[in-house]
Amino acid sequence: MVTFLPFPGYRPALRGGEKISERISPPYDVIGDAYLKELQSDPHNVTRLTLMPDAGKRYRNARQELDQWISEGYLKQDTNSFYLYEQTFDDNGTRRVRTGLVGILRTEPYENGSVIPHEETFSKVKEDRLNLLRDMETHLESIFGIFEGLSDALGRRIADEARLVYRFVDGDGVEHRFHRIADAEICSAITEELKGQRMLIADGHHRYETALNYSLENPGDERKGFVLATLVAGDDKGLVIWPTHRLVRAESISEKNAIAKMSERMTLQEATADEMQRSLGDWEMGLVFRSGRCFLARYDGGDDPLWNLDTYVAQELILKGIYKYDDGKATVSYDAELPSVMEKMTAKEYDLAIVLNDPSLKAIWDLSMIGRRMPKKTTYFFPKIWSGWVFYSMH
Repeated sequence: MVTFLPFPGYRPALRGGEKISERISPPYDVIGDAYLKELQSDPHNVTRLTLMPDAGKRYRNARQELDQWISEGYLKQDTNSFYLYEQTFDDNGTRRVRTGLVGILRTEPYENGSVIPHEETFSKVKEDRLNLLRDMETHLESIFGIFEGLSDALGRRIADEARLVYRFVDGDGVEHRFHRIADAEICSAITEELKGQRMLIADGHHRYETALNYSLENPGDERKGFVLATLVAGDDKGLVIWPTHRLVRAESISEKNAIAKMSERMTLQEATADEMQRSLGDWEMGLVFRSGRCFLARYDGGDDPLWNLDTYVAQELILKGIYKYDDGKATVSYDAELPSVMEKMTAKEYDLAIVLNDPSLKAIWDLSMIGRRMPKKTTYFFPKIWSGWVFYSMH
């Protein structure tokens, strides 16, 4: 059973001409060094807590800074509320709006069947985020989940009640609109309608698993059994999933030998770069080599449904099977934007680009429902859920 509740969130109290852009940021794990420096030049930006300079392995100084923000009035606390988070963006020429509900989600083991993962996670990342939770006792960033949806009647009531509190347009042209929903009856109805549903983690597997571990460390504290979450309905017209293409650097095998080995296991058809991009949807993946040669490729795999997933085929047959990246003989980078991938290959920055198709939400659900985890970075949900709009304090 999904337990999704309103909460008394702490959110930015803007003063003296201050803008919300000075307080918020993309998720901590997608921020480059130069952009981080720019964000942290603002004295009350969320990254000063999530990525505090010289934090080391613990975040006690960040906790002191958070407490100071509250005591000095830079954050204000609402009464119990849900929040409505709208993001308007361009998806390859189509204007879309994605709408999420922000609240707190009770953490529970995956085996209970209510909260469903779809990607693998790595312990090193979780250790750092667990130290952050231990010291801060506050959820500073939201996970992103997909649920089945709300009734039309409740959706209309939410739209009528939601009150805009912040608006911002980011550097990618995405408009963010953050609303508050404080009506107790509507909040209760949201909780009630989600009770019988399941929630798929779209983004934030590490944060969810960290929050679960944290709750298990604090079994007697109800407040520490929840994680900050933004939930989007599965039929939301703005729910866009981009592929994450793979870029490979390797010196252990020649291009000629790599192509020969791929041909032994996969069906390959050589094409021009334009032909590859136009016909990609009819094939499992595209391959672009340093020399400029391009191929369309597919694998007619076995009975395991994972072999119908392009990222799994790319990982097992190509990255592991041919380039031996799991043995340290190759490095893999990731890029969700195809024009950027093609520019890098034209500049001969990599030995191989594996170009993938848009992931299917149905395929993600189907595999997740039978307990299968996909390779990391199988999905890229665009746009990202930004941080700093609201915090969930557990102390």
